Amino acid sequence: MTIEPVAYFRSPIKGKFGVPRQSGLAPGLRGEVLFVAPYDAAEAIRGLAGFDYCWLIWGFSLNPGSGNSLTVRPPRLGGNERVGVFASRSPFRPNGLGLSSVKLERVEPGVLYVSGADLADGTPIYDVKPYVRYADSHSDARSGFVDASAWEPVDVLLPEPLAAELGESDAAALRQLLSLDPRPGYQDDPERVYGMSFGPYDVKFKVDSGKVFVLSLEKC
Repeated sequence: MTIEPVAYFRSPIKGKFGVPRQSGLAPGLRGEVLFVAPYDAAEAIRGLAGFDYCWLIWGFSLNPGSGNSLTVRPPRLGGNERVGVFASRSPFRPNGLGLSSVKLERVEPGVLYVSGADLADGTPIYDVKPYVRYADSHSDARSGFVDASAWEPVDVLLPEPLAAELGESDAAALRQLLSLDPRPGYQDDPERVYGMSFGPYDVKFKVDSGKVFVLSLEKC
């Protein structure tokens, strides 16, 4: 079966580093689903505005040719323990397909305005389906090793002048992203300076004692 994109994603995050590891973890992060012809016609999304969330089926385009391993190392387990690829939500998959639930903020012909996505800029989208609460929500479901691996967001120290430069909504989204600690699980060097793309900026930060310290915003 050959599949082609029906849309492409637009996000302030330009690369893999800094993308949330799951959808919904950074609800303030905004993005756009831009449909391609012929799916950019109003008929293709007729009725979708009546839903609060939708599913995006998309491709891990930044991980080409990386789906041959039967096991992976989930970040939730610190990147040091292996589980089967089908027991994980790793981006390194046999067919390189991702599935994300995102909040619909606004629906217009040819474009969906969404929030909380875990997609980088330029990601190809192969299908869009409405999220249906009665079928898609299972509040009492077990979550395997995720249930046993406690995770808490870290504190983010974003200096006021930098927050003012970003603006209120973008500063809130950046705080949410950095609170997820985007570093690989095996890295814990408090002196290392990391860089993460966010809109027109390269965000420089350090992580020390469970806190993220934003050092600068450099125009890309």
